[in-house]
Amino acid sequence: MIGEIVKVIVDRPLGSYHPEHKDLYYPVNYGYIEGIMAPDGEEQDAYIIGVNEAVKEFTGKIIAVVHRLDDVEEKWVAPENLSFSEKEIMEQIKFQEQYFKSEIRM
Repeated sequence: MIGEIVKVIVDRPLGSYHPEHKDLYYPVNYGYIEGIMAPDGEEQDAYIIGVNEAVKEFTGKIIAVVHRLDDVEEKWVAPENLSFSEKEIMEQIKFQEQYFKSEIRM
């Protein structure tokens, strides 16, 4: 999947809050990839980094996979035509990944 171009449907835009966990703020756009099923039985989730405004959808190349060692989910990372280090990615997604033991595969 790394290197693939995907279309992400954004259901949690930058600046929004989680629908159930009202204190979880989204500093990045977050959504899912239609038609690709994740290990949790839902459509594959993706973080969109490097886009500094709320968007409804996004097409980009997957540069990393966030593998949760203590959960069944993986999250894909798609940037806006930019490159990011593992540390830079984690800084942008730690708002959610801080609750899991995660590793980034690039």
